Amino acid sequence: MSTIPKIVILGAGYGGILTAQRLQKELNYNEADVTLVNRHDYHYFTTHLHMPAAGTDSIEHTRVSISKLIDEFKIDLVKSNVKEIRLSDRKVILQDGTLSFDYLVIALGGEPESFGIPGLSEYAMTIRSINSVRLIREHIEYQFALYKLDESRTDRLNFVVGGAGFSGIEFVAELADRIPRLCKEYDVDPSLVNIYNVEAAPAILPGFDSELVEYAQNVLVKKGVQFKIGIAIKECMEDGVVLANGEVIRSATVVWTGGIRGNRLVEAAGFETSRGRVMVDEYLHAPGYEHVFIIGDNSIMLNPEGRPYPPTAQIAMQQGVTCAQNVVASIRNKELKKFAFSNKGTVASLGKGEAVASAFGKKYKGWVAAQIKKLVDIRYLFIIGGIPLVLKKGRFL
Repeated sequence: MSTIPKIVILGAGYGGILTAQRLQKELNYNEADVTLVNRHDYHYFTTHLHMPAAGTDSIEHTRVSISKLIDEFKIDLVKSNVKEIRLSDRKVILQDGTLSFDYLVIALGGEPESFGIPGLSEYAMTIRSINSVRLIREHIEYQFALYKLDESRTDRLNFVVGGAGFSGIEFVAELADRIPRLCKEYDVDPSLVNIYNVEAAPAILPGFDSELVEYAQNVLVKKGVQFKIGIAIKECMEDGVVLANGEVIRSATVVWTGGIRGNRLVEAAGFETSRGRVMVDEYLHAPGYEHVFIIGDNSIMLNPEGRPYPPTAQIAMQQGVTCAQNVVASIRNKELKKFAFSNKGTVASLGKGEAVASAFGKKYKGWVAAQIKKLVDIRYLFIIGGIPLVLKKGRFL
């Protein structure tokens, strides 16, 4: 009977794909069997989804076939949905089979957090996958077409975006860039279109420097975005939203970007969780399970100040590398490596030619920040796919 350890990676997002790539690089031939499980046969760039959602970029620029990123002689790719994680049996139940594991890496990604707001799950759309952004894009175009059939329904030209973090701000920026083109295409008066960005917090882009926040908000206001700051969405309805101050915004389009929680499969597995996330140790272990590693949106790690790191693509990528190193070290009975986050900076796009950035110990805005954003994107493409992927998927203009 084979004694080769079995490694199963659940999810091919930023953390999962980096784990898989580093394992195939560091493991010797026949040192372990590695299986990567993902519901799709492609990896997509979550930080790019706001663009195809608004219709300002192609979906094909936002995804790449997993077979282009891994060596299938070293890693088995299983396209399936995970149904259950059985820790006691060391098994993962899939939609169409079962996998046993000696080492498990959970990188399933997050899910939208509705915070219990009535109607949000039923009536709001979310920017969470290739399929969800395809729906948003087509829905927006459909509202323009429907308005032309019944011009009394001006609510079809109202667009509500809940949440003013990275996803919400980047999406409203792209949508504001797209609206003039849609108005021209459908012969719609641009003055009839309203983009509302609703945020319960006292400011947009939490965590950013106040100077950059002010710049970002001014740029977006000039583009036509109307902000409702410090006001929560109280209820989402089929025909709009009710705000906490009693204001009702009639709209056929509500896009929710107001929060991400961990995966419910992680909760169901029996881990102690907070909103679907597990507090992992310095080696990325799940508490009490030295053969189980949890990374990305499914994990919580505290920074030196004792606050959780924000669940970003940047931290998931770095966790993926450390996770792979620690899986290999576990197999070889070597010393494990403590995870240490190296902050490369943060960038938020504000549409074509505009962004705000905090990087290299400095603040940037406008065109310079937009170029930094492109460099960040190109760097990731190079990390996972080298120069060929940069040339194929990179955005240089």
